[in-house]
Amino acid sequence: MRDDELQAMAARLTEVDGIVAVALGGSRARGLHRPDSDYDLGLYYRGRPDTAALRALAGSGVDVSEPGGWGPWVDGGAWLTVGKDRVDWIYRDLDRVEAVWEDCREGRFETGFQPGHPLGFHSPAYVGEVALCQVLADPTGALTALRTAARDYPPPLRAAVIENARWEAPFLLAAARKGAKSADTAYVAGCLFRAAGLLAHALHAHAGTYLLNEKGALHAAATLPTTPPGVTSRAQSLFAHLGTTPQTLNAALDTAEELVAEVLGVVAV
Repeated sequence: MRDDELQAMAARLTEVDGIVAVALGGSRARGLHRPDSDYDLGLYYRGRPDTAALRALAGSGVDVSEPGGWGPWVDGGAWLTVGKDRVDWIYRDLDRVEAVWEDCREGRFETGFQPGHPLGFHSPAYVGEVALCQVLADPTGALTALRTAARDYPPPLRAAVIENARWEAPFLLAAARKGAKSADTAYVAGCLFRAAGLLAHALHAHAGTYLLNEKGALHAAATLPTTPPGVTSRAQSLFAHLGTTPQTLNAALDTAEELVAEVLGVVAV
C-alpha cells in the first residue's frame, strides 16, 4: 500500500465512533519488514467501537470481530486484503493501554493468557507497541502523547522484569528435572520454552528495549549489545536435542542451567 492509501484508511477509521487513533505497528513501523509483510494497524478505541461501521468499511466477506472476540489481550480486529496486500486491524483499548503504562512506570506488569501467545501476553507489550509505532491518525493527540512518554523504558520496569527472570527461570529448570525423571519430553520442553522466553525478556529489559512478542524473541535478543555471544543458537539447540530419555533430557537441562546462569549474570540489576 502507498503511504497516502494508509493515511486515507486511517482517517476513515477515526471517523468511526469509538476509534480515537490509528497507528502502523509491527515490522513495517520499525523498518524490518519484507516485501510480503502484513500491514498491522492498531485501532485504538475508548468505550466500545462501532463494529457495524467497521464492517461497512471492511467490505463484504471480511469477518470483523467484536471486542474480546480474539481473546483477553489481543481482543479483536479483522484481516483484510487490499489489492495484493494483507492489512490487519487490531483493536487496542486505549484506556487499558494507559493503565498498563502507569503500571510499567511503577514496575508492575503481568503475563496473561492469550491464544497465539504460548509464552503468555506480556502486558508491557502494549506500551512497546505505542513507543515503536508510527501514528497515522490521532485527532485528540492522546496516542501521540503516550508515545512520547513511553519512548524511555521505565527503570522500575527494567528491575521488575529482570528480577522475575532471576527467580522464575531457575525455578522452571528445577521443575523440569522432575519431568526428566519420567521422560516427559513435552513437559521439559514447555519449561525450557518459558525459561528461554524469560531470558529474552530480561535481556531486552536490561538493554532498555521493549519486547513485543515471543515470536522471534531470541533472534531479537541476539541483536542487543549486552547479549552474550551465541545465546540464541545455544538456546535454540536445546530444543533440537531434547531426546526422549531421562539421560538426554537431563543433559539438555545441564546446558540450560549454564545458559541461564550466564544470562542472569549479565543482567544483574
